[in-house]
Amino acid sequence: MPARGRARAGRSSARGPPPPRPSQEPETCPSRPSPPPAGKKAKKEKKHVVHGIAHVHASFNNTHVTITDLEGNVVTWSSAGTLGFKGSRKGTPFAAQQAASAAATAAKESGLRSLDIRVKGPGSGRESAIRALQAAGVEIKSIRDVTPIPHNGCRPPKRRRV
Repeated sequence: MPARGRARAGRSSARGPPPPRPSQEPETCPSRPSPPPAGKKAKKEKKHVVHGIAHVHASFNNTHVTITDLEGNVVTWSSAGTLGFKGSRKGTPFAAQQAASAAATAAKESGLRSLDIRVKGPGSGRESAIRALQAAGVEIKSIRDVTPIPHNGCRPPKRRRV
């Protein structure tokens, strides 16, 4: 019976460090900004967006509100869980309202004035999130339901017996 600790044939157990690779770029690249000094974080550039899209994903357990520009780049986002709601309280309409208003106020700081709203999911926070976005002082251009509906695709989960 072979010993367990021995190296296999053909493999060296004491492999040294890999040889140094030649650098592809010059030491200073004019197109890239230099990294911030140690201990300081680079300040994020604020996006200035006038018209955006609010994606409201309302599941049974949580509500996510993401505000993007027209290309789909995220401006700001919020969810019931990030605001401190835990467990089943995340799925409530009040939590969805708080998440939507937090996302809207953060988006207004970056210059947002008007929104298209796209709602997805069967959760109870759908309507309250829309109402909170309207109450935040942002002009609502349109509201669309983009919940995916199967054309007889996967079998749904079995019914709960409570």
